[in-house]
Amino acid sequence: MAPDDSADTLIDGLVRSAFQVMGVLTRIGAEHDLSLTQLRVLGILRDRRPRMSDLAAFLGLDKSTLSGLIARAEQRGLLTRGTSPEDKRAVIVLITDAGRDLTQRLDEEIRYALAPATDRLDPQQREQLAQLLEPLLSPPLSATPRPHRPVRGTP
Repeated sequence: MAPDDSADTLIDGLVRSAFQVMGVLTRIGAEHDLSLTQLRVLGILRDRRPRMSDLAAFLGLDKSTLSGLIARAEQRGLLTRGTSPEDKRAVIVLITDAGRDLTQRLDEEIRYALAPATDRLDPQQREQLAQLLEPLLSPPLSATPRPHRPVRGTP
């Protein structure tokens, strides 16, 4: 196997698994009237209190798009905005108790939906896979598009 073949196999596996997981997340989100982006926001806010600007940058959204998304979640009682204790001019996003409850239910549903795939691995394999994925996931990839690169084999 040539070096590029192993990279191609890895990329193919990552993309296929991402599609499978995104399919599950999209379906579960739709069952709760949430978009994939709204699910991401709830997941991020489980253990963080980011500034609106940082959240927008992380998600790759402009501030006005994020503001509308947060406003809709506020209307549902899932999120609220507050003032940063470090900088009174900065707006932070906070998850409410209702948002936390929903996030816990979503987490259970996602685990259940992914169990047919994850249960194919024994506990040691699951731990090994988690350890192998960590360097690929931390820090998260930038949402900013990279300059165009030609596809292999084209000028």
